[in-house]
Amino acid sequence: QEAFLYLHLEENSPLIIIPPFFSIMHVQISPGLKTWGHFFLHYSLIEWLHKNYQQALTIRFAVEEINRDPVLLPNISLGFYVYNAYHSDERTLEKKNYLMRIYNFPRVFFLLPCSLSMFLYCQLSFGPFDSILSDKAQFPSLYQMAPRDSSLYRGIVQVLVHFKWTWIGLVTTDDLRGEEFLRAVTGEMAKHDVCAAFTEKVPVSERRHEESELTFMPRIMASPSRVIVIHGDTDSLMILRYSQIFLFSTLKVWIATSHWDITMRSSTFESYNFYGALTFKYLTSEVPGFKSFLNSIKPNKDPEDIVLKDFWLSVFWCKKRYDDLGQENCAPNATLEALPIFVFDMTMSGLSYTIYNAVYAVAWALHEMLLTKSEIASEKAGESCCSVNVVDPKLHSFLKDIHFNNSAGDLVFMDEKRSSEAQYDIQNYMSLPNDTELLVKVGHFIPSAPPGEDFTIGEEVIDWGWLGLKTPQSVFSESCHPGYRKTIEEGKPVCCFICSQCPEGEVSTQTDVDHCEKCPEDEYPNKEIDHCLSKVVTFLDITEPLGMTLALTAVSFSFLTALVLWVFIKFRDTPIVKANNRALSYILLISLTFCLLCSLLFLGRPTATTCFLRQTTFGVVFTVAVVTTPGRRIRTWMQSRMSNSVVLIFSGVQVILCGIWLGTSPPFPDTDPHSESSHIIIKCNEGSDFAFYSFLGYMGFLALGSFTVAFLARNLPDTFNEAKFITFSMLVFCSVWVSFLPMYQSTRGKAMVVVEIFSILASSAGLLGCIFIPKCHVILLRPERNIQEQIKKKVHSKG
Repeated sequence: QEAFLYLHLEENSPLIIIPPFFSIMHVQISPGLKTWGHFFLHYSLIEWLHKNYQQALTIRFAVEEINRDPVLLPNISLGFYVYNAYHSDERTLEKKNYLMRIYNFPRVFFLLPCSLSMFLYCQLSFGPFDSILSDKAQFPSLYQMAPRDSSLYRGIVQVLVHFKWTWIGLVTTDDLRGEEFLRAVTGEMAKHDVCAAFTEKVPVSERRHEESELTFMPRIMASPSRVIVIHGDTDSLMILRYSQIFLFSTLKVWIATSHWDITMRSSTFESYNFYGALTFKYLTSEVPGFKSFLNSIKPNKDPEDIVLKDFWLSVFWCKKRYDDLGQENCAPNATLEALPIFVFDMTMSGLSYTIYNAVYAVAWALHEMLLTKSEIASEKAGESCCSVNVVDPKLHSFLKDIHFNNSAGDLVFMDEKRSSEAQYDIQNYMSLPNDTELLVKVGHFIPSAPPGEDFTIGEEVIDWGWLGLKTPQSVFSESCHPGYRKTIEEGKPVCCFICSQCPEGEVSTQTDVDHCEKCPEDEYPNKEIDHCLSKVVTFLDITEPLGMTLALTAVSFSFLTALVLWVFIKFRDTPIVKANNRALSYILLISLTFCLLCSLLFLGRPTATTCFLRQTTFGVVFTVAVVTTPGRRIRTWMQSRMSNSVVLIFSGVQVILCGIWLGTSPPFPDTDPHSESSHIIIKCNEGSDFAFYSFLGYMGFLALGSFTVAFLARNLPDTFNEAKFITFSMLVFCSVWVSFLPMYQSTRGKAMVVVEIFSILASSAGLLGCIFIPKCHVILLRPERNIQEQIKKKVHSKG
């Protein structure tokens, strides 16, 4: 519903009449009688909209100021009529005949301003800014005084984001302005993952109110959304004030836009359910003298103003005396300042501020027009300088170019392209324990301010009414805590989600994140998965229990092998040592000693030297040991030199393979941040996997060959049953290294090193234990068997 000012010139008088149209009375159908039949549907009650009377008083205040100004409009006085524009289009149309008779205006001029445009009447809209009315092709003589609201939706969404309200109800008027607001606010909400739980459009027709009140109001109240945004002007949303269903609205938080006066209601309402609401109000400067003017208003000072008299009787509940119907019993000291805020506000509203500017805009336009006419009149005798034709098209040219500073110091432009963006105070509607109601500023929204400074709100000072002091929540899904991420359910809005734990190696440090962040390679998630911790550098250190155990085992076996070698050297001339090929036995024992000591290269922090040497040294030495083991038996088939040559040849092949490996892609120190979540493992990178597995494969081939030779020679004449011991030792050797491959592939980090060290120790111990321990037993504990005669008897008995 738009509100307009028009110009009218009293005939033969230097008095210009400004007839404004706004709602000061409301025709209410009694909601308590709606269900009692057709007769009661037509029962109505004329009710004052007391707060809107401030608009009429603003007209009077501005007109009196202008008339006192000797410079602005000298020798001309402004006057005004007040016409009620009902909040219902139908009710207003009922009064059209009377209004047209007064000024012979076109039909329904206040509902269809374009009709007035054909008659070139100047129209000033002081209602909320409407982009539709900015079309000068349709409305060439209409001027909008209100600032632009094109950023209001951004301020509302900033409030929602600040309080983390993501499940919101939207209520607008069912008109073009409501549609435009819905498009803007839902688009901005989508950018911040805020969803509309429902959207209700309030019909602007009063007759449709009766049909829709029992349908959309229950839906609003039944919605799980705790926060509801209301957009529309005060008249169009009148139904929200009188609906009996608002008895159940106490658990809602209402956010009202600048167009709706959330405090205005009937004085008969003992309780009100909009307490705790947040409302956007135009940020305007204080007009000097306005409050003093309101305090001076008294009906006895202006007895001819019958509208003021009726207002006074209504607002102060004055009772008429039965003995004298012409006298009213009102308190003599009654003032407007004593009225509660929901009845009358002493602070100039945003709407009244635009009315004040509209009246002054008309005055300044007339001022410029009169100056021009006076200059022309000086050249043309007989024409009055005070003659003003309000239908003169020239008036538009003066009005559209007007800009002036009002008494509050604000610059006012009539050119809508130069009009400023609206700025807003964010106010909280409070009710104090003593039943005093007030609007308290808790923040502001200034669209033109730099980002970060455009929006502020003091959450700690807000009173949420029936909900208490704690900030209420309005979400569909509970927030996902750090360590979790939002997973949107398929086919549902972004506000409908479940919380999923972050994948391995990722964290979330904030609530309601869409994606978890991967920790850097040198960090890992903590137990709560809400931040990353630095990984600890680790390796198989000789000082830790496992490393120390392996080192002691290797040294112990090496010492035992050296001890066996010493026994063989000391008893080298005994028959049992001679019968086992002394040279190859010495080589085998030395090789086993070095094999066991090579395992120490796998302990400690890997360096370039240890990585370069440990695999190749072990491989060559162990190859010698593997080849030497069956060589001691094949001496029975061939000469000693031939068996030595076999050892040399097969060992030489391994040396060549290792040389190629070291020459092309040698091992080097490397880090492994992935095998263990909380550690960075320092390891040796083998350089070439092909070379490494070729090296292992060659040892496996030799082990299989050695086992085959030993198995075939198991039944040959044997003085000390050596063939069976060699066969068993090679079986142990093959079992260890066949098990090594899958275990090595399935482990990571330090476990890989442990597996290889264990395989070296186990296979070396198997060779030592199966081949040399029985002979040491004979040499040291059964010397009677270590004589030539016993050997010959044993050989002859087997032969």
